[in-house]
Amino acid sequence: MNLPQNDADRPIGLFDSGFGGLTVMREVVRLLPQENLVYLGDTARLPYGNKSPETVLRYALENASFLLEKKIKLLMIPCHTACSHALDILEEKLEIPVIGVIQPGFHLLAKATQTNRVAILGTASTMGSGIYQTLMRQFYPSIEIHPIACPLFVPLVEEGFYDHPSAALIAETYLRPLQKKGIDAALLACTHYPLLKPLLQKILGPDIKLIEPAILCAKQARDYLASHALLNLQKAAPRYEFYASDDPEKFARLGKIFFETDIERVERKIWVEKK
Repeated sequence: MNLPQNDADRPIGLFDSGFGGLTVMREVVRLLPQENLVYLGDTARLPYGNKSPETVLRYALENASFLLEKKIKLLMIPCHTACSHALDILEEKLEIPVIGVIQPGFHLLAKATQTNRVAILGTASTMGSGIYQTLMRQFYPSIEIHPIACPLFVPLVEEGFYDHPSAALIAETYLRPLQKKGIDAALLACTHYPLLKPLLQKILGPDIKLIEPAILCAKQARDYLASHALLNLQKAAPRYEFYASDDPEKFARLGKIFFETDIERVERKIWVEKK
């Protein structure tokens, strides 16, 4: 939908189950340094990866509703699990454009492989949805796909244990089935997984390409805003707002690792459960 040009100064909204989406926001900041941004980390209800599709959809709708109250002009969903179960519905329901991480991810993965054997690493819910497998087979039927559910990766990262010895043990257990599959590329189908990238690279080997869609998501946002005359051309410093549904201090502390910049203020968004 085309928004009026005077809406160019409205912010871009992003939501994720926790901190991982800050890796996408970081790329948006680099590519679109004048844009105002609002980020919601639903830390009170993470991880999404072990929730039912119906629950993830409800969370996604509530997150989107909150960000719409902030008068956003574009919604970005860096959460792969939320995209797996809610992207189509949000695109249909919302009157603003919605950008997810799934399409950029599987296209990048297909371009990266030379052997036509790839792995997809994601949460149990994302892998269980089958969305990546379906899209890969639809667009790239010659590529052999090896999906691996890694349900403990998100809790490890959220607790700051991404370089802990326990993370190595768990990663080796998850990735062991890939050792004889002949893959040459793996998609990190969760925004938390980039923090585990050095560990995953060590286990899979230096020749395996690890694919992250964050940069391409930021480029899609830039291209959409540019083509609809919605780029923010302000000369003033952009405004960044951060919200967390649990423990703002923890969000600011750990969020810095993902965002690579200090997060000075985080406000708490308290969900009121409907009876």
